[in-house]
Amino acid sequence: MGIENFETFVLAGILLNLTPGADTMYILGRSISQGKKAGIYSALGIASGALVHCAFAALGLSIILAKSAFAFELVKYAGAAYLIYLGVRMLLSRAGGEFELKKETREVSFRKIYVSGIFTNLLNPKVALFFLAFLPQFINPAYAASPLPFVLLGMTFITTGTIWCLVLAFFAARLSQKIRENYRVKVWLDRVAGGLFVGLGIQLALSKR
Repeated sequence: MGIENFETFVLAGILLNLTPGADTMYILGRSISQGKKAGIYSALGIASGALVHCAFAALGLSIILAKSAFAFELVKYAGAAYLIYLGVRMLLSRAGGEFELKKETREVSFRKIYVSGIFTNLLNPKVALFFLAFLPQFINPAYAASPLPFVLLGMTFITTGTIWCLVLAFFAARLSQKIRENYRVKVWLDRVAGGLFVGLGIQLALSKR
């Protein structure tokens, strides 16, 4: 099917997934501040965004980001602005009593968390360039015009990455569950997660092609 050194690709993909990045920190922030279910939805959102990047790479659309400085900058700043917006919202969330915390917990929109995960990944042009630069190294040049090897390698990478992200979401929420029962600590964790998202947005804005 045009794939070379598949075992090496799987090993390299797992090692890359284990390396902390913006997606990892986003999932950890959601899991710690909003619980296991929020972390899981964040991980699924990240995976969905990666699927879009994989499809773009397979169809050759990601080459636009590699060739066009304007397109890269546009997507980069949109993604940075979105992360900063999420962070500022968490930083400005007001402290409340135990009853208010429970009410807020019930009203958490997991659909919004899932969509936020998609946009967090989708608006990171470095992810698109990663797919475009990493996958071709394991594809036979004779099959470069075929989308099949891109799709198979991309799905393999996304599957291992999603498993790791779900593990992170589960354990991060598990370890912090007792702490989050105290609403004052919950507010503090929101501040930390918000600052983390703002920092990730700034880092993305300062990144170069």
